[in-house]
Amino acid sequence: MQSVDRRGRLLARARGRGVNPVAYWIVRGTFQPTFHLYFRMRRRHRERIPTTGPVILASNHRSFLDPFLIACLVRRPVYFVAKRELFAHPVIAWILSALGAFPIDRGKQDAEAMATAEAILQRGDCIVIFPEGTRVRPGPLGTPRRGVGRLALRTAAPVVPLAVIGTEDVRRGWVFRPRRVTLSCGLPLRFPRVADPSPQLAKAVTDRIWPAVEHEWVAIGGAPGVHEAAAGDDDFVPTGARAA
Repeated sequence: MQSVDRRGRLLARARGRGVNPVAYWIVRGTFQPTFHLYFRMRRRHRERIPTTGPVILASNHRSFLDPFLIACLVRRPVYFVAKRELFAHPVIAWILSALGAFPIDRGKQDAEAMATAEAILQRGDCIVIFPEGTRVRPGPLGTPRRGVGRLALRTAAPVVPLAVIGTEDVRRGWVFRPRRVTLSCGLPLRFPRVADPSPQLAKAVTDRIWPAVEHEWVAIGGAPGVHEAAAGDDDFVPTGARAA
């Protein structure tokens, strides 16, 4: 019961107060020069991320460092969906929540977490989604889940496809090795608002987003997969959708 209550408080905080601005900007300000100097961080096309209004950053996931690196792309707080297990310890839970993370039950249809993501976007903030659902390394990108497509349709927030490469080689045990890390942003993808998208429609939108992520992944040296050739136009209008 205590963990359930804590999860409820964490979701409520993300929907309400949001990040702790003092903790967030101190951590970001500390990490950014480290990333530049030690990991030789390179950021391509970051100007493609809208500076105001709601936006979904849909990224591949190679390392626990990815959220911190992605936070250095945007000059405003970003929010992250993170697995529930990371919030087991109350101190760690407070730190993660202060930095914009909120818990989700992976492998389930977590309506509360998705409602929290929608609330964050509706107030005009930025949220990061890892459609693979877990870290995938090494090799090509993993298979995305359809949650990002459902969130894009429910909110009509633009989706910026994002690729991260190099973080899978950074850590060996407790030793962090100097490696070049690159992040690359694609052009925003826009979808019409749909009140209650079907699983098939959510998958169709996800299948439009993921090739754009893979396109950026290949552009920065990643191994191509089966999705990359599907990347095409920036606008998508689903047929048979019930618009809000």
